[in-house]
Amino acid sequence: MLQLTSLFVCILALLFTPSSGTQTFANRGTTTGWDFILEEASGTVDQVTNVVYGTKGGTALKMAQTYEPGYTGRYHSEVQHFTGYHRGEQGFYGFAFRLQEGWQFSPAQSYNLGQFIADFTDTGCDDWMPSSMIWIIGDQLASRVKTGTVCDQAITQYENLATVSAGVWHKVVVQANWQNDGTGWYKLWFDGVKVLEKLNIDTTIDDTREFQFHVGLYANGWHDDGAMKGTQPFRQVWYDQIAMGTTFADADPDQWS
Repeated sequence: MLQLTSLFVCILALLFTPSSGTQTFANRGTTTGWDFILEEASGTVDQVTNVVYGTKGGTALKMAQTYEPGYTGRYHSEVQHFTGYHRGEQGFYGFAFRLQEGWQFSPAQSYNLGQFIADFTDTGCDDWMPSSMIWIIGDQLASRVKTGTVCDQAITQYENLATVSAGVWHKVVVQANWQNDGTGWYKLWFDGVKVLEKLNIDTTIDDTREFQFHVGLYANGWHDDGAMKGTQPFRQVWYDQIAMGTTFADADPDQWS
């Protein structure tokens, strides 16, 4: 009888023990461990030890870009993880970032911080197409979802989510359920506070191919606007504690460090 009781207690313990998450990718601010590093124009991606997230030391990634008058190409300084998501999947994605001290916020221009992107060159409708992106415009954090099809895209933007400060570390965590049948969700936390929650929506386009997960400074406003706004042609952003997983703790820079 005692053995049966012990067995019953063990079964109950297993049933009611909270399930742990699975961290599917993690990088502590190093140039190693990435599938590709993209440095366009005069952009650079460097591993540094003098500016890092938290108080334990270690390394961080410093992304830099310089505006070039007359240059018509793009301005990526990015690290790329080729496994981000497929339609039908869900997960958490997080990173810490720090804008340089003295970052010029005005006049407002877009600088992308992270994105999900896939190659649609074979479709004839687009080439490398980003779906969700996370960026700042002025001193405001923004994000978006892209739906429809690659040949008939629809963008829903979420702006003025939070105020970003220069010279200090911030952290971003995204939770997404990637669907195109109205059952998806898209949530974003900034410095631990949920600033966006959209439920029962389309969150990606009608395609099953892999979207990669990229983080880094992409000065997309310089390209998209055809010129630099303001008077600051040299920009730097530091990144640290970049991760993906099945729970919030897997992606939150404070919880897995």
